[in-house]
Amino acid sequence: MKQPLAYIHPAAKIDPSVIIDPFVTIEENVEIGAGTRIGSNVTIMAGARIGKNCTIFPGAVVSAVPQDLKFKGEDTVAIIGDNTVLRECVTVNRGTAAKGKTVVGNNCLIMAYCHVAHDCVVGDNVIMSNATQLAGEVVVDNYAVIGGGTLVHQFCHIGPHVMVQGGALVNKDIPPFVKAAREPISYAGVNSIGLRRRGFSSETIREIQEIYRYLYLSGLNNSDAVERIEAELPATKERDEIILFVRNAKRGIIKGYV
Repeated sequence: MKQPLAYIHPAAKIDPSVIIDPFVTIEENVEIGAGTRIGSNVTIMAGARIGKNCTIFPGAVVSAVPQDLKFKGEDTVAIIGDNTVLRECVTVNRGTAAKGKTVVGNNCLIMAYCHVAHDCVVGDNVIMSNATQLAGEVVVDNYAVIGGGTLVHQFCHIGPHVMVQGGALVNKDIPPFVKAAREPISYAGVNSIGLRRRGFSSETIREIQEIYRYLYLSGLNNSDAVERIEAELPATKERDEIILFVRNAKRGIIKGYV
């Protein structure tokens, strides 16, 4: 672990198996788990909590203070889960008083030049393609895939197993299991290929498609569509997850075909 050309604060808690390349800066109040590799010119600032077997590529900055004028120096953290890859020049800011932490989950791939702002929560097995930018307090659920150059408005929620077109401007919540594309961003069908890859049965995919026919193709508003779904479609884990998401969507969900 010892690297004479790196600066490592003596109070940082770093597993002896961690590999640290030259010209790395690691500040106080940092924890790094076993098997992780830190590439050259990476800066890991106070409040970073990095898991096991991660790879952080050159130029990344983890746990910089938030780009939020309301931040007053409060004690917050940025958490990176196990087996996650941060590619070149990724930035993950730590939290503010709003939530106290920014989280990137396990088994994620965050490609070059992505930004994860303060108080975001990124789930497990998420892929964020190059130059995706998350504003503050965005939530990205498990297995979401976000195309390159996507911009996500603050407080938006991207559901699980979602596929977002590259270059999208996301200003509404995107419900589970769908593809989101076009300009303005809108529903573009169920992410059936991704769901099959993750073991969803053909029957379950058909049930999800039927739910979204009610939401997006029936001419009903969201509230009426949800009532019809509850009344007319059998209860399943996926049905209930979609209903709960739509009802809790603070920014409203994306529109249908436009």
